[in-house]
Amino acid sequence: MQWNGELAIGLAAALGAGLLIGIERERRKGSGAGRALAGVRTFALAALGGALAEVTGRPELVVLGGVLIVLLAVIAYFRQRSPDPGVTTELALFVTFLLGVRAIAAPAEAAAGAVVVAALLFARQRLHRFSTELLSAAEIRDALLLAGAALVVLPLVPVAPVAWLGGLDPRRLWLLLILLMAVQAAGYVAWRVLGARRGLAVSGLVSGFVSSTATIAALGGRAREAPELARACLCGALCSTVATPIEIGLIALAMLPSALPRLAAPLIAAALVALAAAALAWSRDDRSAPAVPPGRAFRMSQTLLVALLLGGATAVVGIANARFGRAGTGFGVAFAGFADAHAAAASVLALGRAGQLPQTGLAPFVLVGFTANSASRAVVACLAGGWRYGLPIAAGLAGIVAAAWAALALA
Repeated sequence: MQWNGELAIGLAAALGAGLLIGIERERRKGSGAGRALAGVRTFALAALGGALAEVTGRPELVVLGGVLIVLLAVIAYFRQRSPDPGVTTELALFVTFLLGVRAIAAPAEAAAGAVVVAALLFARQRLHRFSTELLSAAEIRDALLLAGAALVVLPLVPVAPVAWLGGLDPRRLWLLLILLMAVQAAGYVAWRVLGARRGLAVSGLVSGFVSSTATIAALGGRAREAPELARACLCGALCSTVATPIEIGLIALAMLPSALPRLAAPLIAAALVALAAAALAWSRDDRSAPAVPPGRAFRMSQTLLVALLLGGATAVVGIANARFGRAGTGFGVAFAGFADAHAAAASVLALGRAGQLPQTGLAPFVLVGFTANSASRAVVACLAGGWRYGLPIAAGLAGIVAAAWAALALA
């Protein structure tokens, strides 16, 4: 390889990576006989050594250099007198050597990798506290469930469409399940960051992504049992209504992105009115939300139930469309929407994806399900929390539905 500008940039990137990581390690190296393995000079030389081995174009030199770094790290680990049994510095030295090797072909990637490594090393105490004190066992389990569903199960789910699901393939249905879990987990993280004072509002919003109807019913029961929390419960219930149009948009994005332009205006209008209603309730809230200890990032049973509703509603609407045409589709969507707006929307989008409904006519059917579900939520609110709790929610839902239909008519 000739000495040119690109080679100089690669060597500079390797040196910079070694210096950046080495400076962080130098601060923790200590002094005297008990000092740690390596500091700024050792890390810089390791990165440069990896880069020069790569420059020669002889892979055996790169392998030999890596083996040498590992041997030095092993010898230093057994000779050092530090009571800390960790091998972070030794592993960091080997990674730095690999970054030096990579810097010749891709200096930008090597530089980015060095920043990540240095940040991980610098955040040692924060990461340790986050892992052992802030995270609960239930939260770790939920994170593993989400990761397993997305990275292990999803690639194994078949892609072929199923006729009785209205042309919806199982992988897309599983992707919706992952989406539900991820949205709930994101809301739970926000709840942990914001603290318990806003707990009811945030938990209402998060639970709304699973079922706004169930959230309104649960908060209505709490408002009936503890009248002093009625305003906070009302705020949380209205926050759950914000989630419904957002999640319908996410479902459309996952199932049929081409339907979004027609659905965007009514969904945005509904979300804005719902947000305004929640903000109005928040401004009148006495902010007496109770402190709740950390719990679960998402409820797997509820999430699976919603996924089953999506599949079941798709089957109902698909059968109605096949037997009775568009009139049957409208009845099936209204029936599905009375139980769950997300399921009704998913069933309509599945029909559009399968070509059984024109994409230009999907939005009215989606809003039929949305309207039916809003009516059911208003009834549930009055039954669960009484008139003082139910009437404001019914008024907010009426405004949300009116805004969605008006936006569709004007679009």
